[in-house]
Amino acid sequence: MTGRVLLVRHAETVWHADNRYAGARSDPDLTENGLRQVAALAQGALAEGVQVVVSSPLRRAVRTATPAAEAVGVPLRVVPDLREVDFGILEGHTLAEADPERARRFVADPAAHPFPGAEPPRNAAARAAAALRDVGARYPESTVLVVGHSTVLRLALCELLGLPVAAYRQLIPRLDNVAVTEIRLPADASRSVSLLSLNRTFPPP
Repeated sequence: MTGRVLLVRHAETVWHADNRYAGARSDPDLTENGLRQVAALAQGALAEGVQVVVSSPLRRAVRTATPAAEAVGVPLRVVPDLREVDFGILEGHTLAEADPERARRFVADPAAHPFPGAEPPRNAAARAAAALRDVGARYPESTVLVVGHSTVLRLALCELLGLPVAAYRQLIPRLDNVAVTEIRLPADASRSVSLLSLNRTFPPP
């Protein structure tokens, strides 16, 4: 069997408005709007028939995922390899605050030109894709909600779908907070992953 995997970016944080880079070493608080999104996600998880809830270990993701797990009556499973990318010296900053030439190279090819101290995007793509494959293998007949982060989920999607990781910013420009990207992960890792929806909202309860 092939299970449903619902990938969701965590709820809005206080860095969202400025588009500051919050990576593996940053953990800004959720906004009031983010807390409303958390409640909506819990209701959405019920509406989607979620049976398993998985989260990145970062606090903003756990805070987003915990009410959904409680709503469907399952324990939250934390997967370290679903953490966000470490953005190195860009952590806590906007692209506009970065050195213009470094920012230009990063935007043109983030895989070849990550910021100093950052996790290489291809490494992040590989570890997050492997983590999602493992989740799919563990719960092959379940609907699984995975709460993670914008960059690492986009990288993992490229890796799983056979798309160029270097082009993740162009191919998947954004993942909205608590929007759903649904994939099907075949039990046989040699088979292709199916993308069923991208960045859609949960249905109303």
